[in-house]
Amino acid sequence: MTRVIGLISGTSVDGIDAALVDISGTNLDIKIELVAGATYPYPADLRERILSVCAGVAISMAELAQLDDAIAQAFAQAAQDIQIGHEKATLIGSHGQTVFHRPPIRGGGENTSSSPNTLGYTLQLGRGEVIAHVTGMKTVSNFRVADIAAGGHGAPLVPRVDAALLSHPQESRCIQNIGGIGNVAYIPSRHDNWLEKIRAWDTGPGNSLLDLAVQHLTDGAKTYDENGSWAASGTPCYPLVEHWLNQDYFHLPPPKSTGRELFGVTYFHECLKDAEAYQLSPSDLLATLTELTAASIVHSYQTFLPQLPQRVILCGGGSRNLYLKHRLEILLTSVPVLTTDEVGLSADFKEAIAFAVLAYWRQSLTPGNLPSATGASQEVLLGEVHEVSH
Repeated sequence: MTRVIGLISGTSVDGIDAALVDISGTNLDIKIELVAGATYPYPADLRERILSVCAGVAISMAELAQLDDAIAQAFAQAAQDIQIGHEKATLIGSHGQTVFHRPPIRGGGENTSSSPNTLGYTLQLGRGEVIAHVTGMKTVSNFRVADIAAGGHGAPLVPRVDAALLSHPQESRCIQNIGGIGNVAYIPSRHDNWLEKIRAWDTGPGNSLLDLAVQHLTDGAKTYDENGSWAASGTPCYPLVEHWLNQDYFHLPPPKSTGRELFGVTYFHECLKDAEAYQLSPSDLLATLTELTAASIVHSYQTFLPQLPQRVILCGGGSRNLYLKHRLEILLTSVPVLTTDEVGLSADFKEAIAFAVLAYWRQSLTPGNLPSATGASQEVLLGEVHEVSH
């Protein structure tokens, strides 16, 4: 058994999710036990700097270096705090904080020299070297770049972990994470070459537009709609949702990935402008943006899956949005919608647990990506290992 810490801050930039996890077994045949989980909010000024960079505000290299170090220190502190009162871990898996993500561009046509393939690019801040030095623990970080170098999107990286922890012998499942951005892993029942049939991609906005709307409507006094109760008091504007669903991203075939670069501040202000003609109340606007998240997820399933799953299992912050969950249940009609809590895996800390598992696999030289999910040319080891010198 190995005790591992998983660390991640997602596209919502709420703070650092930390999971202290006991892991045993090999490859897909692993068992995990969550010893402790906690979220450590960023200091307000650090969160604002991160969101500013994610929104495309230009900064100097010196400011980027300072931000990188500040995030690394915050991650290292989270790793230390999650262990208080517990037996210490021996390994850290840190995803870091994504501040930029560009999917690969596929060339087309016979003259490939005029339209070459362009590798994707992704940047996660919070240097693993610093985390290893501060904590005195071996740290694996920068998980996405190896998949990108192999022609993949570097996202989503969690489907192989989902296959290990949430697959079922008789049942096909969609594991739907709803963070700032939504992503799905379709896991068929464990038969024949089931691993090769797994499909995964970013479905589009998760909480990103909802959070931006709440901040806009409350002048920053609130950052999210707790339980979706504000949105639940409104009425969705369905013509507006249909218009928004024409966005090119929703119609791109997987593998595909996205982020705040697309579904961020600029896109939110376009949504606001579109909504002016309908004179929506604040609650109606939130209901309509919630409907976009739900409808884009369901549209994604109906368009790109071989068939609808027998069960949908939610995780991430959006799984706590009861109104969003209800809308998914309505739109999916006969497909049950649960959370990973109901099948024995923490919905709040599943992503942090996943990066603990990916670090565990990296240490045992087990590939962490699924080419069927990311579009990479092959399975690769994920993560850069930072040893601690004694």
